[in-house]
Amino acid sequence: MSSSASSSEGPVAVVLAGPTAVGKSALGLLLAERFDGEIVSCDSMQVYRGFDIGTDKPGPEDLRRAPHHLIDIRDGREQFTAADFAVLAARTIGEIRSRGRLPLVIGGTGLYLKALLDGLFPGPGRDEAVRAELEEEARRGGLDALYARLEALDPAYAAAIGSRDRVRIVRALEVRTVTGTPLSEHFKRTEGFLPGFRTVRIGLQRERAELCRRIEARTERMFARGLVDEVRGLLASGLPESAPPFKALGYRHALAVLSGTMTPEEAAAQTAVDTRRYAKRQMTWFRHMSGMRWFGADDAEGVARHIAESLEI
Repeated sequence: MSSSASSSEGPVAVVLAGPTAVGKSALGLLLAERFDGEIVSCDSMQVYRGFDIGTDKPGPEDLRRAPHHLIDIRDGREQFTAADFAVLAARTIGEIRSRGRLPLVIGGTGLYLKALLDGLFPGPGRDEAVRAELEEEARRGGLDALYARLEALDPAYAAAIGSRDRVRIVRALEVRTVTGTPLSEHFKRTEGFLPGFRTVRIGLQRERAELCRRIEARTERMFARGLVDEVRGLLASGLPESAPPFKALGYRHALAVLSGTMTPEEAAAQTAVDTRRYAKRQMTWFRHMSGMRWFGADDAEGVARHIAESLEI
């Protein structure tokens, strides 16, 4: 049986989700200090070593305030999947509970969070003929055309993965073609990785204008801190431009600066635009998740009360 926010028995794990720049990390640290917690990062890019500025990784002071897990655990050449995350996060959550502490799963990668809580669709296997047709379609018409097709056939999953995730776009269309059922529907029939846990699911939100302002400020800060230089150093270390984390927001734009196709100002502006679009998709995804209790991102006391009530303290 999938873990449920409504179950009244079993150990508790807290989930804190929301769009990028909403304020999850800051609130997560406060909650970790208040409830003797440890943070499990649910961020598909913070797992990669060396990708620090563009992922807004916790700094030394944050790491002193609370233990963090699933950060800097992969080389940039490796592909890290939702299944990898779910397995490692479940194991880590169990270890945190064994120490008598509260696991706090914090992040904005909706697909990873759904994999942990609701499970993963295990099949079908690869259909090489269907996949070859899809790849040829992408080559002829471009990835945007393929993504538009996915939006029409499976809008929920399309919103979760974004328009540049070639691997997942092709896989989702492959599953839809082979089974006749959208991948998002298959996910609904799966089981989560936290059997026996009660998950307290908290969503953070802000007014759209304020969230956009914070995204702009974060983007400016990233480039001012040296994102382009960070990417230059990663390339100099031998990491290829095709490495998975270079597809992330900010990083692909920094690559464009180094290739001469964008100025730093253009890269920063486009990163902000793309991040705002991503934040909108994140909210769509999280609002479809079951059991989510929504709070204003500045309502730290309200969130803390909700957790305390769930822990019955």
